Amino acid sequence: MANKHNPKVLVVDDDPDILELLKYNLKKEGYDVEIASDGHKAIHLAKSFGPELILLDIMMPQQDGVETCRLIREIPEMADAHIIFLTARAEEYSEVAAFEAGADDYITKPIKPRALMSRISALFRKDSKNKTKPQVVVGNLTIDRSSYTVSVSGKQFSLPKKEFELLYFLAQNPNKVFSRDELLQNIWGTDVYVLARTVDVHIRKVREKIGDGFISTVKGVGYKFKIS
Repeated sequence: MANKHNPKVLVVDDDPDILELLKYNLKKEGYDVEIASDGHKAIHLAKSFGPELILLDIMMPQQDGVETCRLIREIPEMADAHIIFLTARAEEYSEVAAFEAGADDYITKPIKPRALMSRISALFRKDSKNKTKPQVVVGNLTIDRSSYTVSVSGKQFSLPKKEFELLYFLAQNPNKVFSRDELLQNIWGTDVYVLARTVDVHIRKVREKIGDGFISTVKGVGYKFKIS
């Protein structure tokens, strides 16, 4: 495997067969793996284990995956972790709810282990390439790629990974308008199927955190990062 630091992966599913399947394949690829069969245990492990990637089911007893994702995103150390849903739920509203809660990707079952391992490996390779990229400073806004943090008027906070990457990409290309499809290709990649509405959800959540003055909507076209 290309990564030498043994990235940590947490697998959350109430199906023991899926847990064993994913644990086996991930360990074979060299990842450090923990498993959880419910949302409560997943939150505990997210705090103690500190995974860089969480594979999360939606339909679980006591606490579903969407609520679990939302609570994990409230843990400061988990702000820049990847969260990928692996679920049998193919409805659009489930996918939208997952992204609203802070998911980075949404994959429907049945799981294809080899394709999934390839996608995960590519994800960590991309992270490795992006580690040394510099800050972007625009007015009172500072976007720090090295720490995945954002500061507005000196107040620093973290964004979930895909929200950060979307903001960072737009800020690196000021005053250029990008369509939803272009943003999906640049942030999520061409091998990931997500709805165009996913971009709207992430833009709205970024605006809630940094204010409405930086990203503008170009009606009928897409979005741009404004610099006057």
